Amino acid sequence: MKKPNLITRMFGKFKSIQSTMLVSFSALMVLAMLVFMVIAMRYTSGTIYENSINYMSQIIQQVNYDIDTYIEYMENISSVIAKSSDVPRYLFDQNQTEAEREAEKERILTQFQTIMESRDDIYNVAAVAKNGRYIINQGDDELTGYVDIESLDWYQAAMESKSGIAVSSSHVQNAIQSSYKWVITLSRALVNNQTGEREGLFFVDLNYSAISDLCNNNSIEEKGYIFVLDAEGNIVYHPKQQLMYGGLKTENIDAIMECREDSLIIDEGGDSKLYTMSKSKRTGWTVVGAAYTSELLKNNEQAQMWYLLVASILLLAVIGISSIISREITKPIRSLRDSMRKVQNGQFGTHVEVITENEIGSLGRSFNLMTSEIQALMEQNVYEQKQKRKSELKALQAQINPHFLYNTLDSIIWMSEAGENDEVVEMTSALARLLRQSISNDKEEVELEKEIEYVKNYLTIQKMRYKDKLEFFIYVDPRVAHVPIIKLVLQPLVENAIYHGIKYKETKGNLKIYARPVDGRVEIVVADDGIGMDEDVMEHIFDEHRKEQKRNGVGVPNVQKRLKLQYGSEYGIRYESVKGAGTKAVITIPVDGGRTDEKMDE
Repeated sequence: MKKPNLITRMFGKFKSIQSTMLVSFSALMVLAMLVFMVIAMRYTSGTIYENSINYMSQIIQQVNYDIDTYIEYMENISSVIAKSSDVPRYLFDQNQTEAEREAEKERILTQFQTIMESRDDIYNVAAVAKNGRYIINQGDDELTGYVDIESLDWYQAAMESKSGIAVSSSHVQNAIQSSYKWVITLSRALVNNQTGEREGLFFVDLNYSAISDLCNNNSIEEKGYIFVLDAEGNIVYHPKQQLMYGGLKTENIDAIMECREDSLIIDEGGDSKLYTMSKSKRTGWTVVGAAYTSELLKNNEQAQMWYLLVASILLLAVIGISSIISREITKPIRSLRDSMRKVQNGQFGTHVEVITENEIGSLGRSFNLMTSEIQALMEQNVYEQKQKRKSELKALQAQINPHFLYNTLDSIIWMSEAGENDEVVEMTSALARLLRQSISNDKEEVELEKEIEYVKNYLTIQKMRYKDKLEFFIYVDPRVAHVPIIKLVLQPLVENAIYHGIKYKETKGNLKIYARPVDGRVEIVVADDGIGMDEDVMEHIFDEHRKEQKRNGVGVPNVQKRLKLQYGSEYGIRYESVKGAGTKAVITIPVDGGRTDEKMDE
């Protein structure tokens, strides 16, 4: 025997070709989907990461541009003040009279007031000179006495700058009394036109929140943030600046300042942080955007979920389409299988519709030829069996008739010996009526009321024989009176009830016969109050070969055979008996007499 290959062993376990095809298609689709998803997810991760860098770079560049624009605007304001003739004359002209100085001061204060009223983000506007002269805000503020303003970083940066302009990092302004606020100072060196040297400084203290607002107006994800470093790596702005100064938070400033690229990833243990930088040519500041890679790649997780969802939908669609295709391909096979099952169940007239010219079509044509031949043989066999069954039924009926006749004649002989000639005549007449009824209808079936009439004539004869020892009662429900029943099924049961039950009773015996519909069937009951039967007799009451048993004659077993042959194994006679109390025989037949077109509504 040839050993099956691997594929045959794998798919041979399925019970249908359709299942095999469906599983095969689905497995190939799943494999293709897995390969596609691995490639797509890797590509997506790289693309999302790259897009995140580009997105952050755009935000950082925008913040850097906004800061430069803001500083440029402030530089223009400072340029207007610094380049006017009022401030230099007020600071450096030693020849002015007191009245001229006051008039000059008023004009400068008016300009300062205009600047401060037009901008809420300006804390201080001031001009100072090395000669000790200065003018601050509204003219009422003074420099702090214990601070040498010329030694401050932002002062020196402006004086040393080629352009004469400097922008400080964030700091507490301690040069002005009662004004200790976090500010960013924009300073511009003032030149004494008489000496041509830088001998003074104009500066504007900008509200720290101005830079904060510019940074916070551009968000980077939920946990991302923006901070600003000056040219030396000092923090100009950080959203958690207090924590930074307190040492509770750190940033990788050294790595950021040393980086020559626009982005940098630093591993921080549990997560990695992406830094994106943009340096301003105007201020020298570096705007830095910080974001956690896990948060940036959450879009990757969403993309993966979408991939899984799309893949699942595609897989379901492929399975559905595969199911339809495989069902259509295997439809002829299933049709052939179903037809074979019908033939197996005895439906030999089954034919398969041949719609293809392939191997399956050839099998279908062979199957149709086979079933046609079997059908012809079965029809011939059924015809022969029907003829045989009719012969058996007629033989059984013929076997009962002599048995009944024998018992009736026995009763007439007994009465004749007793000298009851009138009764003999009457009984003989009754017997003649019974025989006339028997031979007047050659049909196998009669209506139930006709069968009851047979029994009634028979009981009339028996009552004449037994005189006061027998009473009978007959009732037929009108709903079952016309139900067809095979002939001579009640008389043997009535005969047994009399001969083997009531006959041996010392007192008068009663016999009841009634017919009624019960649970979709017809029950015909023959009940006597005779001597009853023991269990041994009950067990063998339908055994024909036990001739020695008192209750077992030819009639009852043959009636049982006839009923089961006519109606099926679920119908027939059942006995109920109590020793010394009587016996009840119950005949069950279909409510339609075995004819499905004559259903009766109870």
